[in-house]
Amino acid sequence: MNTPRTSARSPVQMAALVVGAVFLLVGVLGFIPGITTGFGDMSFAGHNSDAMLLGVFQVSILHNIVHLLFGVAGIVMARTWSGARAYLVGGGVIYLLLWIYGLLIDKDSAANFVPVNAADDWLHFLLGVGMVALGFLLSRRRVLTK
Repeated sequence: MNTPRTSARSPVQMAALVVGAVFLLVGVLGFIPGITTGFGDMSFAGHNSDAMLLGVFQVSILHNIVHLLFGVAGIVMARTWSGARAYLVGGGVIYLLLWIYGLLIDKDSAANFVPVNAADDWLHFLLGVGMVALGFLLSRRRVLTK
């Protein structure tokens, strides 16, 4: 039985849906030769992958799969207000932690298993701050006054 939709998506739900769709797109683009330079040198995981999304961001098969899964999670969690907020805030915190991790590890070590480079690190920072901000700002409840 189909239940009719009684209300439109909230702003936080729309933001989570868009962010999720972008991550899904980035995950797909990571598997397209030409958009990903050095495609033939892409490894499953590890710092030895020489594939670069848009010629800038180091990627591997694992890295692309993470983007795909993160995208699917955003699209699914955007179905509810609380899920959308949790995706944006929680995902933003994850990206901020990934930013710190990327700054601390030796990029040529086994610790760089995803892999990440300096461009990834700063993109993770921007994504983290942006997602947390969207999650909090778009989910503020208005107080009705008489």
